Amino acid sequence: MRTSYPKDKIRVLLLERIHPRAEELFAAEGFQVDRNSGALSGDALADAARDTHVLGLRSASDLRAPVLVQCPRLLTIGCFCIGTNQVDLRAANLAGVPVFNSPFSNTRSVAELTIAEIVALHRRLTDKTAQMHAGVWDKSAAGAHEVRGRTLGIVGYGRIGSQVSVLAESMGMRVIFHDTAAVLPLGNARPVRTLDELLAQADVVSLHVPATRATERLIGPRQLAAMRPGAFLINNARGGVVDVGALAAALRQGRLGGAALDVFPAEPARNGEAFECELRGLPNVILTPHVAGSTEEAQESIAVDVATKLIRFVNNGSTTGSVNCPQVDLPEQSGTGVPPVSSEHEQDGRAIPHRRHRILHFHRNVPGVLSKMHAIIAEVGANIAAEYLQTNPEVGYVVLDVDPTNAAPIVDRLKAIPETIRVRLLW
Repeated sequence: MRTSYPKDKIRVLLLERIHPRAEELFAAEGFQVDRNSGALSGDALADAARDTHVLGLRSASDLRAPVLVQCPRLLTIGCFCIGTNQVDLRAANLAGVPVFNSPFSNTRSVAELTIAEIVALHRRLTDKTAQMHAGVWDKSAAGAHEVRGRTLGIVGYGRIGSQVSVLAESMGMRVIFHDTAAVLPLGNARPVRTLDELLAQADVVSLHVPATRATERLIGPRQLAAMRPGAFLINNARGGVVDVGALAAALRQGRLGGAALDVFPAEPARNGEAFECELRGLPNVILTPHVAGSTEEAQESIAVDVATKLIRFVNNGSTTGSVNCPQVDLPEQSGTGVPPVSSEHEQDGRAIPHRRHRILHFHRNVPGVLSKMHAIIAEVGANIAAEYLQTNPEVGYVVLDVDPTNAAPIVDRLKAIPETIRVRLLW
């Protein structure tokens, strides 16, 4: 008889130096945890994750459809960061693999670094420290300014942009912002109608937008030319948002007073690899290696947030917070008296006890699937105690709590439905 899959056989693979707190949480659940400090992509990722049930990665790995098809055991993916563009979300959705991230856990860290960069650029700290390290003592106020009274233009007034706004205003800056969505200004921040309007007014332009087609090279030659002479540009968002070559040209020509970038169109996959960029060596330019959200506090918060979502999905099927699959928020299972475990229906000689079961069913979102499921359950004489359903344009996710029964025949028949993508059983 097929049985629920034991927790101690759930395999977790964590890449890219994910904070140890995540491993602690998975181990506390009884899962097996493997770590790889580097980023993986393509065949290397497929080889490493082939027998993995839960995959955790950050922004340097790259997971596309050809990798997914080689990982049939993969139940869920955790992006231990804000962004999810390193994963083919549609392919994961079509495979019934929810993807989770942590969109808010490192917002304070990014906001604080942005404020630090605003001050550093105005005081020309990069030039001063470089001179001191070279043995040059140049005690001069030339080019150094207070930030008080300056205008900060924030592009993207979301969780991070709004926090930057509050911090900047507390330091006496005037804040304007542009966002494609209608958002509530905090403090005395004032929205402007267009990006061009913001660029014309701001002494500092700080970018806090996601990576989309609309934001690809959002700041290019025309936008840089529209900025105020001597203004500063900060990009702690995504590397593709700024045309780095055009920015380097504007800095060399003296049109801009400086820049700070934490993200780049091409980034090394591992520590120690060479970093190439047109901005290297330019004065009053701060370059950091994608660490805006990398504080101990932020990384631990992200680890707890994402690991908790992944564990909850494995244990009870909840997809709340998934960025690609239908979101179903589920209560803990009742009527069993034992903790739920995942099922892959492997043969190991143990019978499924007759108690309430939870069946998780991902399917293509076409008419008639739910009626087929109901017919199967009725034919085997089981009773549906609770049912939860959500869909997106391509995939439906239905969760059935079925009253005490031998669930194996139900699962086998559900798997035979042509529209079925994945079926999983929880005790």
